[in-house]
Formats: sequence, C-alpha cells, structure tokens
Amino acid sequence: MQIAWPLIISSGTFAVLNFCDRLFLSWYSEDAFRASLPSGILFFTLICGFMALAGFTNTFVAQFWGAGDKEGCARATTQGIFFALLSIPLIMLLVPVGIWVLRLSGHGAEVLVLEEEYFRILMWCGGGMVLSSALGSFFSGRGKTFVIMGCNIFANSINVLLNYLLIFGKWGFPEMGIAGAGWATVIGSWISPLIFALLYFSKTANAEFGTFRNFRFDRQLFPRMIRFGLPSGLHWFLDVAAFTLFVLLVGRMGPIAHIASNIALSINLIAFMPMIGMGMAASILVGQYLGRNQPGHAERMGWLALKIGAGYVGIVSLSFLLFPAFYTNVFEGDASGSVPFGELVKAVRILLVMLAIWGIADATAIILSGALKGAGDTHFVMYFQSAVAWGFLVVGQLLIVFVFEGGVYASWMCTLVYIIILGIGFTLRFRSSRWKSIDLLDRRASGGGDENLGLGTRHEA
Repeated sequence: MQIAWPLIISSGTFAVLNFCDRLFLSWYSEDAFRASLPSGILFFTLICGFMALAGFTNTFVAQFWGAGDKEGCARATTQGIFFALLSIPLIMLLVPVGIWVLRLSGHGAEVLVLEEEYFRILMWCGGGMVLSSALGSFFSGRGKTFVIMGCNIFANSINVLLNYLLIFGKWGFPEMGIAGAGWATVIGSWISPLIFALLYFSKTANAEFGTFRNFRFDRQLFPRMIRFGLPSGLHWFLDVAAFTLFVLLVGRMGPIAHIASNIALSINLIAFMPMIGMGMAASILVGQYLGRNQPGHAERMGWLALKIGAGYVGIVSLSFLLFPAFYTNVFEGDASGSVPFGELVKAVRILLVMLAIWGIADATAIILSGALKGAGDTHFVMYFQSAVAWGFLVVGQLLIVFVFEGGVYASWMCTLVYIIILGIGFTLRFRSSRWKSIDLLDRRASGGGDENLGLGTRHEA
C-alpha cells in the first residue's frame, strides 16, 4: 500500500478531472456534454499507444532498481524521453485521421461540430502526456510514488480550475464552452512533464543517478525497450480503439442512449481510474522483485494487489446499486435539454447495474495485466486482449447495431461479457506462472547470476 495508495490517489485525480470536465459541460449545454466523451475517448485512443510504450520505461526502471543498477534507471528513462520526443510529430499527423473517424460516426451536425473542435484542441495534449509517462517512470519504477501523486494533484487541480473558468467565463476569463475545456486540458497536460523534468535533472538526482551523463541514446537498450514496450503500446491502442467503437456506435442510438452512456461511463471513472494506479503498483512491485530474482514474492504482490483492488471496486459497485439516484441527479442539468429526465434516470440506473457487475472483472483485468507487463509478458497481454477486443467486442457491436438493430442495453451487455472474458483470461495466465521465466534484462545472456547481478544488467541490458 505504500507503493499503491499514492498511485491510486494520483489516478483518482484524473477521475475527478474527467468527471468535473464532463459535469461542467453537462451544465453548460447538452450538445457540449454529448460531444465530450466521443471526441475525448477518440483522442485517448490515438495517443494511448504512445503513452503505454513510453510508460513501459517504468518496468525497466523497476527491474534496474531491483538489480541495484542506479545508472541503468537513468539510461532507461533517457530512452523513454527520446521516444516521447519522437512521438510528438507523429501524434499531430493523426489529427486528420481522428476527424475522419468522427465524421464516420453518424452523429448529429451540431454535436459533430463540437466534437471536431474539442478533438483538434486535445491533440495538442498528446506530447505532454507521453513525455509525462516517460519521465514519471523514473520515479514510479523506484517506488517513489509520492512524487507522482504530488505532481498529478497539482497539475490536475490547475486543470479543473481552468475548466471552470474557461467553460463558463468566470473571473474575467472568456466564455469558451467546450473549447475552454480543451485548452484547460492542454495547459494541465504540459505542467506534469515540466515538473518531472525539473526533478529528474536536479542536482540531487544527477549526483545519485548520473542523469546528465546518461542522457544519450543507448543503441542496445532503446531497441530492447521498443521490443518489449511495443506490444504494450499496441495492446492499449487496440483495446481502447475497440472500446471507442462501442462509444461511437452508442452515439447513433439516439439522445437518451448517448447521454445515459456518457453519464454512466463518467460515473464509472470513480471505480476505473484508481484501478489504473493499483495496476501500476502491481507492475512496479512485480518488476522490482523479479529484478531481485524473487519470483515468489512477485507473484504474491500480484495477488495481493488484486485483493485490495477488488475490495475497493466491490464497495463502489455496491454504491451504484444502493444509491443510483444520487449519481444520476448530479447530471440533472441535462433535464433542460431535449431528453425527458425521467427516461434518462431509468436508463442510467439500468446501466449502473451493469457497471456494478463488470467492476470486479475490470479490476482483475487491469491489475493482473499490469502485473504481467511488470514481468515483461507484454506479448501475451497484447495478443490475448487484442484478439478478444476485435474478435468479440468489435464484431459483436457491429452485429448488434447493423444486423440485429439492437439497442443500448444489448450493446452494453456485449461489452460486459468482453470485460468478464478479459478478467478470466488474465487470471489464468498469471496463475500459470509462465511469466516468471521471462528474462527482461537479458541477464542469462550475460552470465549474470545473483552475485554479479548489477554488472550483468549494466553491460548487457
């Protein structure tokens, strides 16, 4: 928990940020609220692969740290920084792709205009978020999660404040609506990497880790990070892309289905985002113990993280069942729009029941896939989740919408089954212990055993 709870709070601040963003937009206008989720999740789809690959620096730092190689931590972080910088122009080249996808979604003209505006602005966040993933790994991989928490609390607090000021035009700021929400996010996304960079290149860090002298391209380590990190990036992209298709297709089912799904998914951030932090903690601890050649302790950390996460999600899911009106009434500003609020409440309550069911499975998939990635088992995570996402979820959603002409509940049920399959699959893989045989740092090739672990790691990884 010393490792996990700062990451949980850090992830929780992103949940609060996204929740407030959508809440303010629901108060501002129905069209702005409807536009926020499709364009927001499409933006995340296009950058999440870059973020995941840069964030895989965390696993290398964790294993170098566990092996006692401090300069290896700096070398790994540098490679992540280089990748993040290279990704910035690639992300901006994806703007026309995102606009094309939004126009294929079939959403109403008024909503589509706002979706395109919001999406174009958000894409300026991409470079900052990827760079933050790489630089933050230097601290999270060593278990210095308080740094991650403090930085994200500060940056996201600024973001929430700017959201309010720029959406509604308070304190002398211009009223910008959904564009204000976008620019607030851009500013917040670049605050974090700036703080991380100042800490990473500080005199203290440089003296201990050699951050300046190790700020160079490593022709052996960089390709190795890409080799193991690329499956993680592809896994995130393919998974989120499949989920994005679900969100875009729901937007075709009418205003009640669209708004109810936006509300339910916004509420689900309360359960989902802290599990991202728990999954990161599992990845860090599994990596550190494997770096010390203690696979038994690594396995115990994975299961312990799952128990803690499942306990939290169970409590939140129970609140979905017991207090649905509380969650729904927060978004009552939509009642002034074209949607009857009574019908909206009924739809949201049904979706909250589904969220209560899928919460445990979602926590299992997030935490155990994080543990597997901490061991370097990224190829299985990519192949399995991508196969289920595109072989089941995407096919199922297309059949429901275009063949059977099913409604929002059928679409959500398909997603629920998908998440349950993921939870079962990652449980079986982690239980198999096959991930324990992965040699992420290439120590076997160097002949480095326990007695010369740091030396083998330093020269061969």
